[in-house]
Amino acid sequence: MRRSTRARRSSGNAQGKRLLAVVGTLAVFGGIVAVTQISSAQDRRDYTRTAAASCIAPSPGATAPSGQGSTTRTWQNGRWVRNHWGDGQMSVAECQTVKAGAGAAAGTPTVACPDVRSKLPHVPDQARAEVDRNLALLDAQIAEANRRLAADGRNGQDFINNAVLQPLADKRTAVLNRIATAIDRVAQRPEGLDQFAQCALADAGQNAGGNNNGGDTGGQNDNGGQIPGDNSTGGNNNGGNNGNGLGVLAKDCANSKLQPHDGFQAGNRCVSTAFGEVGAAENNPSLLITRFPNQVGRNQPFTLRVTTRNLVRDRFLAAGQGGYYLESSLLNDQGLVRGHFHTACRMLNSTRQPPNPQDVPAFFVATEDGRGGAQPDDVLIQIPGLPQSGLAQCAVWAGDGSHRIPMMERANQTPAFDVVRIRVN
Repeated sequence: MRRSTRARRSSGNAQGKRLLAVVGTLAVFGGIVAVTQISSAQDRRDYTRTAAASCIAPSPGATAPSGQGSTTRTWQNGRWVRNHWGDGQMSVAECQTVKAGAGAAAGTPTVACPDVRSKLPHVPDQARAEVDRNLALLDAQIAEANRRLAADGRNGQDFINNAVLQPLADKRTAVLNRIATAIDRVAQRPEGLDQFAQCALADAGQNAGGNNNGGDTGGQNDNGGQIPGDNSTGGNNNGGNNGNGLGVLAKDCANSKLQPHDGFQAGNRCVSTAFGEVGAAENNPSLLITRFPNQVGRNQPFTLRVTTRNLVRDRFLAAGQGGYYLESSLLNDQGLVRGHFHTACRMLNSTRQPPNPQDVPAFFVATEDGRGGAQPDDVLIQIPGLPQSGLAQCAVWAGDGSHRIPMMERANQTPAFDVVRIRVN
């Protein structure tokens, strides 16, 4: 099947074949990427696990070439686009370092600060670049405070208050004032931002959600989702008909013989997290790959342009932090799904048989940038090249905060995903 190239052409870029693939086979993890890491508080939490966690090897290729399952950013259209390589998984070496006492080992405090981005009013386009730069600076200040806490062995309360928290509050106050001034130049000045200057401590293993400025990615389940293993979700725990004659087998894990899912990426588990909120049909998320090449050379960088609609890209719970299937789906005040989207490219050994679902893709990234809404919105995905010749299947699909395909109101709606095929020479 070949889709019309005329409808999908942009700026002379060639278009290629497309395949409507089963979305479930796309939920694989890993990535081979070459990027520049930008330090932020989110970087720290994406690849930090508690020392009590087992050092389990992530999927091959799940971390960036630097060896860290780090968060990196690119500057696009006046805002930072945050990319999570390998969905926040942590390598064995990183895990062992944490367990040995380096970095954010158990007992080492970290800083938790109010989420500023979500508290801002509408930021005019004329002020967007300056505001985003200052939000990134707030992230850098938190990261520096965390490094100070990790490096200094004293960590007494006086030291924490006088040498870390108070200086951090002073720096944040100055940056918050600059944000207010930037908006004030072109619109009404936001009042009261200084109330978000004060920070506190959060245990390194608890990731006190909401202490970054580009989307809450903490590991705690504080937004209405059921904690894994908690069988308190409403309804008939033993299934039942609910009066509709369907013979429902189960609504939760009360009678499952499998152990509870713990938020990490493991199969043969039972997930008790409630499905959560589903929007109206007209507000359900949708996306499309709107620019891609027909063919590329091996290891040749190329770009996919992804356009999303009705997806607010501000929610990402790192899978490596135990955020997988942990949180219920959430809508914002406009009834739009909060989450992010994934991009993966894998090589196809056959066009007649489905690929092995457990195989790791040649490229994988999850994208969150605090933007997106009811109107179509573009994000560029920079792929550094695919190392193997053959036919690549590149796919994008939306995810809620815990990486599930967002729910649709009706059964006959198409979920938010798209797939293209690219020849690698």
